[in-house]
Order: sequence, then C-alpha cells, then structure tokens
Amino acid sequence: MRVRDLRLVPVAGGGWAAAGFAVLVPDAASAAALALWACALVLTACTARHAVRSRTTPAAPHPRGRAGTAWAIAAVTVAIAAAAASSVALALPQRDAAAHLAVSGGRAVTVHATVVGKAQRTATGDLMYDAVAHRVDIGTAAHPVDVPISVRDAGTGSGSGPDIGSEIDVQGTASVAQPDHRAVLVVRAAHGVTVTRAATGVVAASAGMRHALAQAVRGLPEPGAGLIPGLAVGDTGGVSAQLDAQMKASSLSHLTAVSGANCAIVVGLAFGAAALCGARRGVRVTAGLAALGGFVLLVTPEPSVVRAAAMAAIAMLGVLLGRRGAGLSLLCGAVAACVVADPWLAVSMGFALSVVATAALLVLAAPLARGMTRHLPRALALALAVPLAAQLACGPLLIMINPTVPLYGVVANLLAAPAAPVATILGLAACVAAPIPALASGLVALTWLPAAWIAATAATSVDLPASAVPWLEGWPGAVALTIVGGAIALVLLPVGPARWHRTARVASALLLAVVVGVGAGTAALRAVAGPLTLPGAWAIAACDVGQGDAILVRSHGAVALIDTGPRPDLLRACLDRFGIARVDLLVLTHYDLDHSGGVDAVVGRVGTVLHGPVVSPADGRTLDTLVRAGAQAVDAWAGMSGMLGAATWTVVWPREGDRMFTGGNEASVVLDVRGGGVPASLYLGDMDATSQRALLASGALRSPYAVVKVAHHGSADQSPELYRAMGGAVALVSVGVDNDYGHPRAETLAFLRADGYAIARTDTEGVVTVSSTAEAVGVWRERPP
Repeated sequence: MRVRDLRLVPVAGGGWAAAGFAVLVPDAASAAALALWACALVLTACTARHAVRSRTTPAAPHPRGRAGTAWAIAAVTVAIAAAAASSVALALPQRDAAAHLAVSGGRAVTVHATVVGKAQRTATGDLMYDAVAHRVDIGTAAHPVDVPISVRDAGTGSGSGPDIGSEIDVQGTASVAQPDHRAVLVVRAAHGVTVTRAATGVVAASAGMRHALAQAVRGLPEPGAGLIPGLAVGDTGGVSAQLDAQMKASSLSHLTAVSGANCAIVVGLAFGAAALCGARRGVRVTAGLAALGGFVLLVTPEPSVVRAAAMAAIAMLGVLLGRRGAGLSLLCGAVAACVVADPWLAVSMGFALSVVATAALLVLAAPLARGMTRHLPRALALALAVPLAAQLACGPLLIMINPTVPLYGVVANLLAAPAAPVATILGLAACVAAPIPALASGLVALTWLPAAWIAATAATSVDLPASAVPWLEGWPGAVALTIVGGAIALVLLPVGPARWHRTARVASALLLAVVVGVGAGTAALRAVAGPLTLPGAWAIAACDVGQGDAILVRSHGAVALIDTGPRPDLLRACLDRFGIARVDLLVLTHYDLDHSGGVDAVVGRVGTVLHGPVVSPADGRTLDTLVRAGAQAVDAWAGMSGMLGAATWTVVWPREGDRMFTGGNEASVVLDVRGGGVPASLYLGDMDATSQRALLASGALRSPYAVVKVAHHGSADQSPELYRAMGGAVALVSVGVDNDYGHPRAETLAFLRADGYAIARTDTEGVVTVSSTAEAVGVWRERPP
C-alpha cells in the first residue's frame, strides 16, 4: 500500500473523533466547533502561505513539498472535525427544546411524526423504528418540533410496522433519550399507532417491493425462506429467533446487513448495462448513481448502507473525473462525509463494525493471503483471507456486545461465500420482478437454494463442539482479543528481512500457544471435567445465571428447566457443565427478562413448554419461537399435573379464570415436584406477598416441602406465613452478585432462618445442587460459605 493512500486516514479519524466528542458532550459542541473553525482558518492560511513560498522558490526541495501536503491534510482534518461538531451544535436548539418538554412521569402524549427507519424487533419482542416528530401534543397544548424520535410499539402483534415515509400519530408516553442517542425522545405507543397518511411515490414503491418479496417466499421451506429477504434487501423480519441466533453465533449475520458488497453489485450491474448500450462515461456514472439511490431507498438507510453508499458515490465521482482512488482513500472520504452529515453515526456500533470490516479487507486481506500461500493453494488462501481479516478486525468490537468468540466463524464464512452473492443477485431480481408474479416466484425458488445452504451452514457450525469460546467481558476482553488478533496476523503475514520481524513472529506464536493451551484446558474442564466437579446424584440444581432464575430438576434421566435466566450464554454454560443436551419440560413462570431472557439457549432443545398467562404480544412471540423450533406449548393452570421421569409435577398456581391475578409476578406458575428421586419441592417464581397469601388460602399446597425456591430472588415482598406453613428444610435463593435491588433482603433471610430453613444462594455460593437420600436432603455448594 502506498503512503499516499493513507493521507485521508487522519481526515476520517479527526472527523469521527470530533463527531463522537460533540455527541457525547453536546454542551461543548458549539465551543468546540468555533475553536476548530478558528484552527482550520489558521491552518488554511499556513497552507496558502507555504504554497506561495513554494511557487516563488525555484526548484523547491522535495521535503518542502511534503511539508505542504502535511499542512493541507491538517487543514482539511480540522475543517472536517469542525463541520462535524457544527452539525451537532446546529441541531442542539431543536433537540434541547424537545428534551425540555413536560413529558416525564408517564404523562399521556400524542406525537405526530413521519417514519424514517425500518421497523425491527427488540429483545422483548416490541417493534422499534425511527421517526421524525413534527408536533407533540401534551394535554391541550401543541408543541411544534422537528427532532428524531424512537418509537416502541408492543401492540403490533405479528405485523411489520408502518412503512418508511408514512405519517403516524403515536398515543402513549414519552421519555427523554440518552444524550448520545440520535433520537431525542423515546415514545412508547401504549395506545397504538395510527397511520394518518400512507407513504407515497418512490418510497411507497420500494416498500411495496419489499412486502412483495416477503410474500413471495411464503410456502417455501424454512429456514431458508425467511432468510431470502434478508440476503437480498436486509429485511430480517422473516428470520426466526433461532436462525438469527445461529447466524450471529457463526459470524454470518453480516450477510443480512446490506453493505459494500451489495452496493458494488447494484452499481456494477447498472454501470455495465449502460456500457453495453454504448453510453458515454457521464451517462454510465449517472446510471450507477441512480441505481445506487434506488437501492438505498429499497433497503432503507441503515449505518452500513449509508457508509457503503457514500463510498460508492465517491468512487463514481472519481470515475467521472477520470481518477480512480484507492479503496482506503474512498473509505476515509465516505467516513468523513457520513460523520459530517450525521454525527450520531460516530457512536453507532453498526457503523463502526462496517467501517472496521471494510478497512480490514482493504488493508489486511491481501497481505494475509500472501502469507498463507506459503502453506496453502493460492485460491484457498485468498478465500480464507477475506473472512479472517474481517473477524480479526471486528472481533474486539463484537466482544463488547457478546463476550464469546465464534471458533468456526472463518470456516462458516468460507462455506457461505459462494452462495451469498448468488442469493443477493437472485433475490434482488425477484424483488424487481414483483409486478410479474410468475417470474418473481421462479426467481424466489432459485434464491431458496443458496439461502438454505447459508442457513444450514449457520446451524451446523453452531452445533459443532466448542462453537462459541467464552471470553473476557468489556474493555479488558476487547484489548485481550486485539492482542491475540495481532499475534495471529503477525504469524500469518509474510516475514520481512528485519530481525525484529522474526522476533515478533516467534513471540506471537508463543503467545498463541499459551492462549490455545489455556482455552483448551478451560474447555476440557467445562465439557469433560465440568460434570465431574458436580455431585453425580443431584436432583435439583440452581444455575448461577446472575440476577434471574434457572432451576434444573432431574428424575430418571428426564430434565425440567424452570425459567431460563436473563442471558442465553450464561444458561448455555450451565447446561453444558451439567451435560444437558435436551430439556424435556421447560417452565416459563412468567415473561420478565430475568426469567425468559435466556430462551435462545434452549430453542430447538425443548419438548414441552409449560407457561404462564400470555399478557402481551411479546410474550406470545417468545412462545412462538419455541413452538416453531418443535416445542409443544401448554397453558399452566392450578390442578394440572404430569410426569417427569418417575417424578410427578403439579401446577398449584395460577388459578384458571382468576380476575385478580391476571399476569406478571403475581400470576407466576408455581410448580410442585416430588417423587422419582426428587425431594418434595416447590418453586414460587416471582410471586408477591398478596398472591402468596392467596396461594396459602387456596389449600393447594401439600406441605411439608423439603426444598422451597424462594420467590422473587429473596425480595422483601414475602408472606412469612406461607414459608412457615410449608415447613421447608432448604431455601434456594437464585440471585445475582451486587444486584441493584438489594436482593436477598435481610428481613427475608431473617424469617427464613427463624423458621429453620438452611439457605443456599447463588450469588455468594455459585451453583447449588440438592440430592435426596432416604434420611434427608443433601446440599452441595460450589463455593461453600
């Protein structure tokens, strides 16, 4: 790579840094902008003065020319930084006015807005999309505004939300977003969203094409069918939660995030078609830009799309002017343009991943390929270099989101690489051919083949042993993975003549050997030796999943799981340690995140799911995810019973048709399990004191109980009379270390001890197991008190 290709790197970096600072510290944006503009003027004057001196000095030496270039780059860098800070400063008055509206305290508001972003499902199942608010009605007062907002709608059911360009009225509540968010207000549609004016023109046409493609894939076998719109136009609405988790875990989720490859295909096809028609260069460039604009409208302007589109537009401008810029220069120009136009991209993880991945492909892929050709065929080395470069660069950022390393990510990308462009081209063709149903159906059927291959690749890679390697969380994990990634690159890159190159390579190899050894030892401890560290005859086990519940019950080889904890990775680690591949009975006591957030870890592994009352569309979608993966869903009501191995389970709460306890904590499913090697035990979910007293009065309990799972992580909202009546021996408290709620509360622990319970808690004692003997129950603690 030439040094001149790096000249725009400080320009992009300076603009990005200034935009990030202005977004994170908005009160300082105006002062920063003024200071930067002043510096830019001074640097521009210095650059002009240097240029004049260079022209008046005959045969200026080369160093003076380099100095002039440095002055120019510094001036442009500071000017771009000033422009980015100015964008934030200019937006502040409107944003501050909206942020100071009297919307706190759950006041009812009506927001009139225009949708500008594609609707996506959140982790809780709500629809979330971006809009621009034009007016906020609070009571009888109407406040004109012009600010971005984020709309959250929990009442859309299985719908896809309003199309981009639609004018909507949102009735509900609003809150002020964090300062670093693009949206000023977060509006929750408590009373629904009304489309007052549907999208029109080109925007409506592009939405119609997306809907037509989603409709055309219906009837084709899953999971490939749902993946087709994602590969073609970035529409992941049809991707199941299971496939979405598999795509992320196998490092293939970028295939459904429209990026530079998609833009290059569209621009290349349009440019080539114009060239075949004999069009002149200007017409060819215009055709490419027009196709690019239409494509951005079709797929919606997400961060990766904005970056890729800006890069393609700059490249087209270079073609028009007869100057072909280097890829890195184009990327830097695109970044600078993006952060000036939309400074909030500077703090967008999606934008950062897009830029870093592209930079890695431009800078690192070719040297890696040259280095690997020493040991591999050239074609294979080139194919491996692309996903390896992207994974090495993006890994530290992804660790900030999910502290695991996908071990087979590079191989999965290598296998999916031939199918991805085919699926993209055929899917786009099917989308464009929507007005001709027969043609669109044929193209969709052809697209299914590569889409199904990609889905199968994701599923297979996730099912392989040690597919996700646990890693350090947060910044320490990011720094550690950066060091390891650098070591991998140094080992694979061609060796230079200098001695320090060889020394660095040897040191990197030693570091990697240590990391692999530690990782292999840890994996062996968890997968092989892990079960050996646990009592073999356990009947009940409380997983250490932080602030949440995940309780295992086992009888004669059959396993029940009561709730899933807050995170899939924590639950997955617990199941792996206990050697559990299949859950015969999953009990979802209710749908709070600390009890259902880990569902993705057991999707496709559950026989029956016994669940509490469904009170929101998000609850229903959680169940639909399990059912689509093969589970049978059963509503839990008092009086129901069944078998788990040789044990008997009985639901004692909630009561069917109860109008007082209709959902949430108070209607948690309460399960009585006993026999078949399982001591008489009761699992209270998150019941509050009122519902506990109602349970006691119902007469459904079969006291005494040897084991009681304490309600709501040991909160203060308990009925001591219930626990006294159960006469339990062991009280299990599933709770997180240093949680924000002060659980378990001292008063709760005090009355449990007074009633004779032995307390076992996961925050201080780790995993807890209970076994049953003829005389009593035995309790094992991972970290004895």
